Amino acid sequence: MAIGRILLIGSTALFSMIAITALIKQSRAHDKKTSGQIEKKPAPPVIVQQKTEVKSTKPLSLNGDLPCIDRIYQLFSKNPASQFPIVETISYSSSVSWLAGRPAWLNDYADYYQTSSSFILRSLGTKGEYSSQRRIVEGNRFNVFRRDKKVEFYLLVDVSLCKMGFYYFDVGTNERVLLKTYSIGLGKLDTSKPSGSLTPLGKYLLGKRIATYQLESKGVYQNKTVEMITVFGTHWIPFEQEVERASESAKGYGLQGSPWVADPSGQLVEDLTCIGGYSSNGCIRLASKDIEELFLIVTTKPTFIEIVKDFKEAILPGVEVAAPSR
Repeated sequence: MAIGRILLIGSTALFSMIAITALIKQSRAHDKKTSGQIEKKPAPPVIVQQKTEVKSTKPLSLNGDLPCIDRIYQLFSKNPASQFPIVETISYSSSVSWLAGRPAWLNDYADYYQTSSSFILRSLGTKGEYSSQRRIVEGNRFNVFRRDKKVEFYLLVDVSLCKMGFYYFDVGTNERVLLKTYSIGLGKLDTSKPSGSLTPLGKYLLGKRIATYQLESKGVYQNKTVEMITVFGTHWIPFEQEVERASESAKGYGLQGSPWVADPSGQLVEDLTCIGGYSSNGCIRLASKDIEELFLIVTTKPTFIEIVKDFKEAILPGVEVAAPSR
């Protein structure tokens, strides 16, 4: 009895020691495994850098060419959502606060808003020069340039492409907008000239002594009496002075319409074969409809022309935008 009890107690103690030993080994193995692990640090936050707007002075390009654009209509749109922010729509009244003692004529509006009467007439849906015989009635709505905006116009001529970009520059917002791209004619090719043609390179200011010509308008050109429309087309806008990087004096150069020539019946008609080529003595030729369009827009604002071999070489003012701010 005593022996059996002793054996029972001994067996129990043996099994207890075996169990304790196993638990100790398991615990040591777990500690060893845990101590061998590397603590994972949280990933650093991803920093997203904001893009900085580059205030480029270069013109927008499309497939290496001047974009083919015509936004002129936005100067004359009476819808605020589509008109350019440099113009506003007003209603005609013969009685105005800024003119006392007599009724206001259309020319008075042109002077006050520094907008040509031809511009106003186009906005009214008519063409030509203003005269007292042209009727304008109370409430007629038309566009003028805003008096609180300082606006300049820039013409960019690419000699290699025979194209010209027409921009407005809002000095206050520093924004430049491409209004239209024109096909033009340039000076005869001449490899001795910096431009490769008789048309000079550089930046010029256009003059205000603009001439308009009609059929049978006579004048003296190269010591001969001629119909001026056969030389200068319908308009002549001269260069007034050199501004930057000019390869020639401004004198004698300018923008002009396409010359008119006699057709088989002897009638004078516009010769558009010069557009897109090199045939002038250095002046820049445009179709009559294009030079007339420029004339009615630029005549009351400072207008510069920059002539380069490649439009990417131009240094125009401001930041070019497609959708200007209001």
